[in-house]
Amino acid sequence: MTTSPISCPAVRATAPVIASAGLVLAATFAVLASLPFVPMVEMGVVVAVGVLLQTLLVAPALLAPMMVGLRRWIWWPSRRVDDPEPAAAPDEPVLVGEERS
Repeated sequence: MTTSPISCPAVRATAPVIASAGLVLAATFAVLASLPFVPMVEMGVVVAVGVLLQTLLVAPALLAPMMVGLRRWIWWPSRRVDDPEPAAAPDEPVLVGEERS
């Protein structure tokens, strides 16, 4: 199977789990903001904001397009030796969920 038909259902299936784990992790680091030690407050806020950005922006908005854009190269380490050489990827972009002709 190619990357395009796989990426959309995979992101749809894993997004709620990743989002909830990211929110829990961000809330855990945000607790550091309640400490009286200023460097820990700064670190807690910065890490919590970074985790939220990764969870709510980077993963859903960039992961699937990167998988589609990289096509066969995203699976590079898992290609078996006995597999024939994969066909060259087409030059035209393919949208997630769009069927190839």
